[in-house]
Amino acid sequence: MFTGLVQALGTIRPLGGDRWQITCVSGAIDFILQDLAIGDSVAVDGVCLTVMEVLPQGFIAAASPETLRRTTLGQRQIDDGFVNLETSLRVGSKLGGHFVMGHVDGIGCLQALEQTATSWEMSFSTTEVIARYIVPKGSIAVNGVSLTISNYDPARDWFQVAVIPLTYAETNLRFLRSGSLVNLEADILGKYIEKLMVSSSSPNAADNTNPDELTPAFLIENGYL
Repeated sequence: MFTGLVQALGTIRPLGGDRWQITCVSGAIDFILQDLAIGDSVAVDGVCLTVMEVLPQGFIAAASPETLRRTTLGQRQIDDGFVNLETSLRVGSKLGGHFVMGHVDGIGCLQALEQTATSWEMSFSTTEVIARYIVPKGSIAVNGVSLTISNYDPARDWFQVAVIPLTYAETNLRFLRSGSLVNLEADILGKYIEKLMVSSSSPNAADNTNPDELTPAFLIENGYL
């Protein structure tokens, strides 16, 4: 589990088969590699990968066929070769972003980028698989970066986030251009709520609540409010 607060940048290159080599950029080696061991999880552009081998300046990880199918790793769309890196959340650590599992739901595409006085406004196209969990002021992970949704299309074709200067400068979001592909992971809480609603609306359930009708009464009854 991760928080969506990127710790460092790295570069990535395929080694053939399912193996990838991730190299930390200068200045981030000690931060990422401290206590890193074989079997640990690291979020690479939001993709949870398992460390297979620790190197002096990085590590080697493996990606399954399912991971390649769902993420930019399989699309080979990694802008300028830089990827966002975050080691797994430790018990007792601060949770400054939101719960990010590293299980990417799908790929989005940057549609527009505009600099304002206080932030960078970025709009991404998405698919129904991800858009169904998008809510105003909700959380979403873009290339592993925890961001808050500032606007979205009711038709669920796109959403917008406002990226503060610090986040923009410290992550690979600054390398994105119109048409760049990104990994998207919806908030896990929305998925659990949907699962509960579907279960409640099954023929065997006492309450045939429509899973498309999320009401305050339903959430209170099931302990969410």
